[in-house]
Amino acid sequence: MTPPLSTRALESPPLPRYSAAMSKAPETVFTTSHRVSCDGAGDIRGGAAFKPSALGHPRVWLEIDERGYVDCGYCDKRFVLKGGPADTASSDTAQAA
Repeated sequence: MTPPLSTRALESPPLPRYSAAMSKAPETVFTTSHRVSCDGAGDIRGGAAFKPSALGHPRVWLEIDERGYVDCGYCDKRFVLKGGPADTASSDTAQAA
């Protein structure tokens, strides 16, 4: 006869605690084009054997809309249109002048 399972064995293990320094915020890219591409590789570039899909995700083409930005559905990278409504860096500079 097998012993009954204890309820403790069925509980999920505690989740590890991560500090804020360990989590990296998604990358933001400022662009002048309404149409951008993302392959998720970011700053990871290799030599002659470089294959973007091996380092990130499939290349996708994204369109920046009236909000002034678009987020990649794979890697959450944000593309912000320079001078657009979401470009707070240029609006902060204009207000300071």
